[in-house]
Amino acid sequence: MIDTAVRFFQEGGFFMFPIAVVLIIGLIVAIERYVYLSAQKITNRRDFNRLHQMIAKRDFKGALNYAQNSGTGMSTMIGYGLQRLARRQGREDIEYAMEEGLLDVMPRLEKRTQYLATLANIATLLGLLGTIIGLIAAFTAVAAADPAQKASLLSQSISVAMNTTAFGLMSAIPMLLVHSVLQTKTNEIVDSFEMAGIKVLNLLSDGSGSRPGAPAQAASPAAPAAASA
Repeated sequence: MIDTAVRFFQEGGFFMFPIAVVLIIGLIVAIERYVYLSAQKITNRRDFNRLHQMIAKRDFKGALNYAQNSGTGMSTMIGYGLQRLARRQGREDIEYAMEEGLLDVMPRLEKRTQYLATLANIATLLGLLGTIIGLIAAFTAVAAADPAQKASLLSQSISVAMNTTAFGLMSAIPMLLVHSVLQTKTNEIVDSFEMAGIKVLNLLSDGSGSRPGAPAQAASPAAPAAASA
């Protein structure tokens, strides 16, 4: 099995090496992104549960300190809203602030994921280029060969040239699949952010303590004074 793979790689020619480099880079990016997104999913859920409990208890100052010190995407987004809440701004301003926080977090979630699709295209194109160059070299060599051996040499040369296309596709297909998986994972995290934002907004809107330090409602008008005797 290993000998077959080594022979397949050696017969492919020079372009097998750049395709292998592209594949290695793609694997590194895929592993790094998968580990990062998985960790973000866990930490975001943990921070949301913690912040949700603190906001439900109307501990807005503690929630803001926790959000500023945590550094996770979920804490960053909710922290933007809590900063507006501390300034006694309304629900609409808090919502806009959390949307801004989400826009600030999204580049970190989508970072390098798109590289996989680009690397897959590069691997495919390198495979095709290697095959074309191999075919050109094969036809050039066969042109000066003995007529009785031309068919055999040509078929052998074409078989070797096709190795680069095969290896390019073998590298590109897994990277495209992993790219799709990571994109789906990223979308799930973004959806969880949006759902968390709605829950926080609804929680802040519940009860009279939704805005700390808000002025008390005006007292009802006093009863008319009694008529003078």
